[in-house]
Amino acid sequence: MSADPGSEHLLFEGDAADACLALPADLTFDLVYLDPPFAVGSTMSTRDQKGQARGRKQPKSGRDAYHDSSDVEQLIAHLEPRLARIRERMSDRATLYLHMDYRAVHDAKVAADRVFGRRSFVGEVVWTPGNGGRGARGFTVTHHTLLVYARKDRKCIVYQCDHPLLREPYAATSLKMHFTKTDRDGRRYRERKIRSKRYRYYADEGRRLGSVWTDIPAMVANTPLRKEATGYPTQKPERLLERIIRAASHEGDTVADLMCGSGTTLVVAAQLGRRFVGSDQSPVAIETTRKRLDQAGLPYRLVPPSR
Repeated sequence: MSADPGSEHLLFEGDAADACLALPADLTFDLVYLDPPFAVGSTMSTRDQKGQARGRKQPKSGRDAYHDSSDVEQLIAHLEPRLARIRERMSDRATLYLHMDYRAVHDAKVAADRVFGRRSFVGEVVWTPGNGGRGARGFTVTHHTLLVYARKDRKCIVYQCDHPLLREPYAATSLKMHFTKTDRDGRRYRERKIRSKRYRYYADEGRRLGSVWTDIPAMVANTPLRKEATGYPTQKPERLLERIIRAASHEGDTVADLMCGSGTTLVVAAQLGRRFVGSDQSPVAIETTRKRLDQAGLPYRLVPPSR
């Protein structure tokens, strides 16, 4: 059941599986974004004040946010039953975006295939945050992967691609070679005939975005240069979540992030007219999220952990 615009936002302090069980029976998710640990092998810490570092724990770090074990099998054993609980809560047209990096993405894909079925795998997005080591020695990985799954039939999922955030400019060569016509308003366009039907494409609208996203930089690692920065170690940029939410949901839909970290998904969903359901096991994550929601003036109900 999709939410109406006045539906209550919910924030759970606790595990994703427990949050799913605690929800009203008729509440379902129309979009799920999930950003679990990556099997980094370190305690991840916050930056709470000037001079501190966020990310992997070091002497100058702030508070510990959560521990990210290097044991991939342990991570998948934790993740898979939670994916199953989440799937039970998804509407028939819903999609799940599972955000991973190279350490465990292939194991996560196999686990998600077991839960959703291989035919429900829609595809993947490769996001290049623009940071990461590029040392002179060794092979370096500078991208993340978002695995996309349909709850039921991939033909029924929502994917809107007309917003400017879901478009990219045509290449200069393409503009020169193909966009040779001009309409009465002076807009350049090209026409294509496919199976006896004509389609018109305007140069100023850009083309549909592909599955490789290179235009959204990551949060700055150790300096609070962005207004949205919270100091949480694995915070994702609002622009990334805006793109996902605009693409995969409608206004009034329910967007869930049950490992919400710093609360980026929740803030962006509410600002875009969606209802959010969030949860996290980390008290630091819940504290960070609450502060962020309060600063944005977004009302929500906090559900304490079950005892």
